[in-house]
Amino acid sequence: MTSLEVEQRAARVKLLLMDCDGVLTDGRIWLLESGDDQKAFHTRDGLGIELLHRAGLQSGIISGRTSMALERRALALGMSFIHQGCADKRKAFLDSLDQAGVTTTEVAFVGDDLNDIPLMLLAGLGVAVADAAIETREHAHYITRAPGGRGAIREVIELILKSQGRWPDLVRHYL
Repeated sequence: MTSLEVEQRAARVKLLLMDCDGVLTDGRIWLLESGDDQKAFHTRDGLGIELLHRAGLQSGIISGRTSMALERRALALGMSFIHQGCADKRKAFLDSLDQAGVTTTEVAFVGDDLNDIPLMLLAGLGVAVADAAIETREHAHYITRAPGGRGAIREVIELILKSQGRWPDLVRHYL
């Protein structure tokens, strides 16, 4: 797919959905004795999500696992949709679109593994992180340069906001 086609798809995005482990994190999970887990999130991804919201777009998580750390991070970032413990990610994806009032062409989905491919295929912009499974990358419209948990979401957000012409105004706030 050409960069122009990717930019055209990104220009239509109103909702950014993503997997968590391997996308918003580097995929490693520390299991604590308390029974909870611990994850590490990249601060640039967080600011990117805040900028996305400032531009009037929505975001959400669709994860097969359940994590208090993810819940806290998603709520702190003001994400509209938080689906955890999803055995049926497709249903959570379609429910999010319905609640957000957007079509499949107006959603971007970022994934890293085989179970994310069906959502990437449904999305107007299907994105795989740089270190995603080979098959996942093969089905992506766009593959990030950054690996999961290391700024990949920020990269996707910049692509979307630049394609929509919104990036300069958001950056100007900091200058």
